[in-house]
Amino acid sequence: MEFTGLTNLTLNSPLIYEKIEELPSEIQKNEEFLLFFKLDPKECCSILPEKSSLLGYIIFTGSRQHTETASVTEIEALLMPQGEYIFMQCRDNAALKKEDWLDMAIELQKDGLWERNKLNNELYIRFLFEDGMFVTQIFRPVLSF
Repeated sequence: MEFTGLTNLTLNSPLIYEKIEELPSEIQKNEEFLLFFKLDPKECCSILPEKSSLLGYIIFTGSRQHTETASVTEIEALLMPQGEYIFMQCRDNAALKKEDWLDMAIELQKDGLWERNKLNNELYIRFLFEDGMFVTQIFRPVLSF
C-alpha cells in the first residue's frame, strides 16, 4: 500500500457522477465510483472522532459513466463541486475496503484539524484505476486553508 500525506487541493471543475444503488463488491479496472457522506455534526470536527458514528449518513453513491441526457437537477445532485479540499489517497492492488478507507478518513480529519483547516461536514470517497493501480481517494471540503 502506498499512502500520500495530507494535501491541500483545489478542484477547478466539478466531477459528475450518475447515481447508482450501491457500490459493487469489487471495483474493476475501468470503473470509477464516488461515495458522498454527510458526517455526524459532533464527530466531524473532533480531533478524536468515534469511528462508529463519524459517517453520519450517505447522500449518494455514483458511477462516473454518467449520461449526457441527465437533467440539470439530476446533475447537480450528483456532483462533487469545484472548490478547496484536503485530500489523501492510497494506491494498491485493490480498492480499499470500508474499514480501511474509514481509518484513512479519520487520519485525514486529524491531520486537517491539526493544520488548522476549517472543515465542513462532508466526506467524499473516490475509487478509480490509474497508472496500473487501484486508487482510493478521500476528500474533505474546507471552509478555509
